[in-house]
Amino acid sequence: MPAASDVIVVGSINADLVIRVPRLPRPGETVSGYNFKVFGGGKGANQALAVARLGGKVRLIGNVGTDDFGAMVIKGLASGGVNVSLVEWIPDAHTGVALIMVDESGENAIATAPGANRQWATRGAPYFRNLFQTCHPHTTVILQLEIPLEIVEAVTTAARDYGLRVILNPAPARALEDELLRRADVITPNRHEASELSRRKITDLESAREAARALLDRGVGCVVVTLGGEGAVIATRAGIFHAAPFQVKAVDCTAAGDAFTGGLAVALSEGMDLFSAVKFANACGAIAVTKEGAQPSMPTRAEVEELLRAQSPPIRRI
Repeated sequence: MPAASDVIVVGSINADLVIRVPRLPRPGETVSGYNFKVFGGGKGANQALAVARLGGKVRLIGNVGTDDFGAMVIKGLASGGVNVSLVEWIPDAHTGVALIMVDESGENAIATAPGANRQWATRGAPYFRNLFQTCHPHTTVILQLEIPLEIVEAVTTAARDYGLRVILNPAPARALEDELLRRADVITPNRHEASELSRRKITDLESAREAARALLDRGVGCVVVTLGGEGAVIATRAGIFHAAPFQVKAVDCTAAGDAFTGGLAVALSEGMDLFSAVKFANACGAIAVTKEGAQPSMPTRAEVEELLRAQSPPIRRI
């Protein structure tokens, strides 16, 4: 396995409270579930753990409250190989919480209370500039949108100024300015996020292709739209391509996109070409949906390599 360069994840850290239900409730309806578990979560923490389990060297920058949930999630991340020395404990805020319902097909509905994830008063642009100027030039920085947008702006600006690779997972969906998108080397939206950013409804592979092209036209270096069981669409200046999916049985789709983004970062940091990196990331996402929970579903390197040996879905121009 090639040596991976450093990965820095700047993002959210949550405790996930998960209820398994026979189906997702309609508005105003109560559905009786049959299982409840608490897991570590938050897109930033999930992606950092994904990188660590795949053999990457990763530091997580984020916030937790000084409560039981904070202690639980930090212990889990550290034991999983994530460097948590840059996580800040916020005394006047609760650790972020996500309430997650998962139905029998693996689909989910999620509501979050960000808590400490919104508290970044002690770390702004100067903090990230000081940090990034000491980083190896091949460092990869991963971000999502569960933290204040001004922090995302500051991180992407500093990372680009020091020549670091930026992977932006624009989740949850929201409108973003072109200037921010241009600072990303790669963005990894799912179909809903790509629809929001491109203002094009994605219903099939062709509409995903057009959405990806529209995002590329906004200045992003590379767009990878994740489509779950339909694989991914890759848009570059050289063309637009479809990466076919791996065939697995979905149990819980929570954090599949986080596994994908973490896997993509590891693959690129190891020097894989883009197509190989997307295939590797697709395998990570596929394995994640076969397990319950967010962080417990993040795959190991051995699991990914086994799936890659067993299946080799094609990538073709579309």
